[in-house]
Amino acid sequence: MKHLQFWFDPISPYAYLAFEQLPQALEGLSYSVDYRPVLFAGLLKQWGQKGPAEIEPKRAWTFRQIAWASHRFGIAVDTPAQHPFNPLALLRLLHASAAAGGAPNRRACELVLRHVWRGGADANDAQRLEALHTELAPPRDPADEAVKQSLKDLTAQAIERGVFGVPTIELDGRLFWGLDALEMVAACLRGDPWFDGPAWDAAAAARPGVRRG
Repeated sequence: MKHLQFWFDPISPYAYLAFEQLPQALEGLSYSVDYRPVLFAGLLKQWGQKGPAEIEPKRAWTFRQIAWASHRFGIAVDTPAQHPFNPLALLRLLHASAAAGGAPNRRACELVLRHVWRGGADANDAQRLEALHTELAPPRDPADEAVKQSLKDLTAQAIERGVFGVPTIELDGRLFWGLDALEMVAACLRGDPWFDGPAWDAAAAARPGVRRG
C-alpha cells in the first residue's frame, strides 16, 4: 500500500474539488492518505507569489474553470459570500480536531471544505463557525497556542519539502500539484514505467534563460 500526503487549505476551490474527486480518481488502487492543512498565504509569501484571487483576470478565469470542473465531475460548488477570506479559524479547527502530532481525518476535512464550498454562505460567519465546531467536537481548543504552532510548523514543513501551492499530493517524495495532477498520481500508483525512468528528473532540469530582476 502506498502512502499519500494531501497538502491543502480550505480557501482553495481546487483543493476542495481534488478532495472530493480523489476517491474516484484513485478507485481500485491501494493507498492511504494523511490530510495536511497548511496556510496557503504562507506558501505564497515564501515563494513571492500572489494568490489567484488577487489578480483580477486570473480570479475570473479561476472561477470559470472551477464552474466547468464542477459541471464535469458532478461536484457541487458554491463560491462563498466572501473570497478570498482569512482561513485561519478553519485551519486551526482542523488542527484541533486531530491529536497532537496527528492529522485530521477525512470526515473532519470534508466538513470544513463543504462548510466553505457548499451553500454560498460566509465561511467566517460566527454562528456557522460555532455550529461547525459543535459538529466536529475537536478534542483540543483551536485557540490553544499548541494548535496555532502546529499549523505554523506544518506550513514550514510543507515549504521545506517544496510545496508551493494547494492542493499538492506527495507520493514517494514526489510532489503533484493541482486538481489536474490526479491523473498523474493515479498513473504513478499503477506503476507506470515513466516514473521509473529518467523523464521525471529530466523534465524539471533547469535551462539557462532570461530572468527578471
